[in-house]
Amino acid sequence: MAADKALQLNNAVRRGSIKTVRQLIEEGNDINSKVNDGWTALHSAVQMNEEAIAHLLLDRGADPLARKDNGATPFILAGITGNVELLKLFLQKGSAINECDLNGFTAFIEAAGYGREEALRFLYECGADVNLPRNVADEDKRALNKGGETALMDAARYGHCSVVKVLVEELGADVNICDNWERNALVHALSVTKKDQAQGKEAAALFLLKHGADVNKRDEDGKTTLILAAERESLDLVKAILEKEEVDVNDADRNNKTALMAAVEMENYEIAKTLCEKGARTDIGNLIDMASLNYNNRMIRLLRQYGALSCLRQPEIQWTSASRHWQSKLRDLYGKYRPMIGKLKIFMFPDFRIQTSSHGGVYLGFYNGEEVAVKIFPTTAENAKREKTCLEKCRTSKHLVKFCGWEEQNSSLYLCLSLCEKNLEEYFRTAETENGTMRSNVIIETIFQAVKELHSFGFGHQDLHPSNVLIDVTGKVFLADFDKSRKIDDEKDLTITEDLQALGSLALYVAMRGRIPFETLPAQCPKDVNDHFEIEDLRARLESPDENIPVTEQLGQLIYHPYFWSKKVRYRVLRDVGNESDIKTRNTRHHNSTSEILKALNSEEDPFKDWTEKIDKDVLDCMVGPFNEKKKNKKNNKDYENCVTDLLKLIRNMGEHFSEKDEKVKEIIKEPEDYFLNLFPNLTTYVYRTLHNIQYDKHFPNAQNSSQL
Repeated sequence: MAADKALQLNNAVRRGSIKTVRQLIEEGNDINSKVNDGWTALHSAVQMNEEAIAHLLLDRGADPLARKDNGATPFILAGITGNVELLKLFLQKGSAINECDLNGFTAFIEAAGYGREEALRFLYECGADVNLPRNVADEDKRALNKGGETALMDAARYGHCSVVKVLVEELGADVNICDNWERNALVHALSVTKKDQAQGKEAAALFLLKHGADVNKRDEDGKTTLILAAERESLDLVKAILEKEEVDVNDADRNNKTALMAAVEMENYEIAKTLCEKGARTDIGNLIDMASLNYNNRMIRLLRQYGALSCLRQPEIQWTSASRHWQSKLRDLYGKYRPMIGKLKIFMFPDFRIQTSSHGGVYLGFYNGEEVAVKIFPTTAENAKREKTCLEKCRTSKHLVKFCGWEEQNSSLYLCLSLCEKNLEEYFRTAETENGTMRSNVIIETIFQAVKELHSFGFGHQDLHPSNVLIDVTGKVFLADFDKSRKIDDEKDLTITEDLQALGSLALYVAMRGRIPFETLPAQCPKDVNDHFEIEDLRARLESPDENIPVTEQLGQLIYHPYFWSKKVRYRVLRDVGNESDIKTRNTRHHNSTSEILKALNSEEDPFKDWTEKIDKDVLDCMVGPFNEKKKNKKNNKDYENCVTDLLKLIRNMGEHFSEKDEKVKEIIKEPEDYFLNLFPNLTTYVYRTLHNIQYDKHFPNAQNSSQL
């Protein structure tokens, strides 16, 4: 019943019957009720340009900010109709000038798409963002590269040339902003069109060309502006684009179609002739056969004049990719005709894009026949210079991504790097499904080695992030992305210290296996993370480097931190410390004042003051006076006291005499290293930190005895 009344109210509005609308309201109908797709009566009033009814509805309590199911408000609909009076009214009622629906449409964008010049000027004066891109709320749509269009793009797409001129000349619209498909307004103007829009779109495209539109953008099928102009059969546009001398006349789309092939298909002789005169290749595709299908002898003669032959066939592809992750895309790229940029073969199209970026993106490519990742910059960009300089200086590195070479064309710099499978974020997302078993400490150690190596070449990274750590097809880890790198001036340069501090966060991210986004990491390592005591100590040393060690040597020292020790090494170190004469032969607690090592380990902060209560009774009893049966049978014996050095003494003694123990004890312990390290997980870090503070580190692995690791 309520639905019927809502429908009656909407229908009355659409008929323009203000009398019926007033009557239905007075009868108690819900003024904000909705019909199909979320339309309220106020939405309908705006759509029908019924200003008087809109005023009545608002006076009687209609919600001026109500949204349809697609998120559109009455204010946005007023942009479609171009009704300035209604736009003013809704702004007075609280509408936001740049509010948008779920597809990112604002009133300004809608006004542009529908050719409403007066509304555009009004909205601009009220603060509308001329270059605001459509922000699509639906994640699935964003994944398909939908969204990002601006008012200028919509005006160009629908052939509103006068609106395009207003936006550019009066309102300052940027002609080269791109949407999520990397299409600019020129590409939108050249898109498939209705016949009644063709003339306006051609005029808009010619206008945009005169105002600096980039002619090297593509549509969603990879078609260049030249191919699109040929398909639109616009000789004027083809000539205008060629006059720019910025396009490759032989560039092809994702289906290997060139502009000349498009002209032959469309049987447009004049465009085909113009392209041939500009150097279009006639040995790509079966041009003669295409013309023959249409019995176009004039076209055939033209093509033969420029060297075309009939019955050309593409050779079969005999090629295997080294990459598993990118194999299918690389095979597709390998089989495509592409104009070469020096030694580089690349197709700057979303299908072949590895990563988006503010500077130009990263794409798959082939450099000198080798599969590569191609990072693209404007040649004038400062970060391009930084990255190229750093890569060239670090060519001999082992842990930094390999620099294969570079090319330059049309104000773009192409840096070619060895191709990796995924970055660290992607690795952790897929590790479980793809059996990614690289241990966290191995990954962190390699990152440390890479940063240490980068510093040795004289550069600081300054952007240590999981997305900049890459893993290749063999599972090797490499550091990449040096466009924020800085040269290191001297040993006291803060650049190194900043890198060390950033490594602390990166180490935590790896230790947690990427289960929390890098940007929202906790302040401390959660206790359920393996080796969390060691990770926290390692991070503390990165955050506050040892003042006694030159900053350039910090990483070299930390690579031998307990976090990187195996369980066997940790146990061996504990045994070796327990084998110190001051520990194994003395009643340790009572000799603290005469031994530096005892004094340091048995401090007031000693966290092992109840360790004898954690040890299995049978294990402790079997180690009490091992060669004195009388003492062994005593209760409450005092052979081992609750101090850390006696715990170390026990670990040492058990290691020496484990084989002599009875089967019951052996069954309890199983493996001494597992037993003690699981029972006292923070013991290794405590011993390391304590002895390191007094520079008593003879038992620890280091550069001289790294084989112990």
